[in-house]
Amino acid sequence: MLKVIEATAKSVEEATRSALAQLGCAPEEATVEVLERGKSGFLGIGAVPAKVRVSVEMPEVDPAREEEPETEPEPAEAWEPEAAPEDFSGAETDVAAKTEEFIKGLLEKMGSDAVPVLEMKEDGGILVKLTGEKLGMLIGHRGETLDAIQHIANYAINRLTDEHVHISVDAENYRSKREESLKRLAEKVAGKVLKYRRSMTLEPMNSYERHVIHTVLQDVDGVSTYSIGTEPNRRIVVAYGNNAGPRRDDRRGYRG
Repeated sequence: MLKVIEATAKSVEEATRSALAQLGCAPEEATVEVLERGKSGFLGIGAVPAKVRVSVEMPEVDPAREEEPETEPEPAEAWEPEAAPEDFSGAETDVAAKTEEFIKGLLEKMGSDAVPVLEMKEDGGILVKLTGEKLGMLIGHRGETLDAIQHIANYAINRLTDEHVHISVDAENYRSKREESLKRLAEKVAGKVLKYRRSMTLEPMNSYERHVIHTVLQDVDGVSTYSIGTEPNRRIVVAYGNNAGPRRDDRRGYRG
């Protein structure tokens, strides 16, 4: 009589041992089929259990003569995914520690030797400064790679806590340098709009950069700003006159 058992655990080896224990046989007596190899995931995210099917030929036993076993085999332990970061519950130290751990792992997967240095902000947010050599690859064209790292970190950490925390990621003071550059651009464009009395459309920008432009020009007499297009090609129009055109999201504040 062929007896078959399927078992799951964190690894193929653990699942196999569990199945053999339930069958009460030695490894050389059984046939093991690997149905799924376990995946640990990253920081416990996306973990998948290993699954095996173990079969063994058992001798036919007359039910009338079958004796009660002295002890029953221990049931297989219920599989649980690798522990994910605990619920932070607003504990700043835990959030900071998990943020640092996550970004270190992300940088390693990107092949970077950069080191994250964390600072707690007064508003409860976290500023992560990437330090080291060859940080240009982590900044990317107009900060695109830096924005991607920031977006992934915010998503990964905030899905694990009930309280929202904003994580800012910077390298070589790129954020402040870019903000100063945008302010100068806004003032320069506004001057041209007033001088030539015609509207000007700026290059595509992300939501944060558009927010900077809107904020700088919101109190400038004689010009108004609004956004047109769709992401990632959404642009700001600096218009002549105080009657703003269509305005959907940017001047209501940047949410990160």
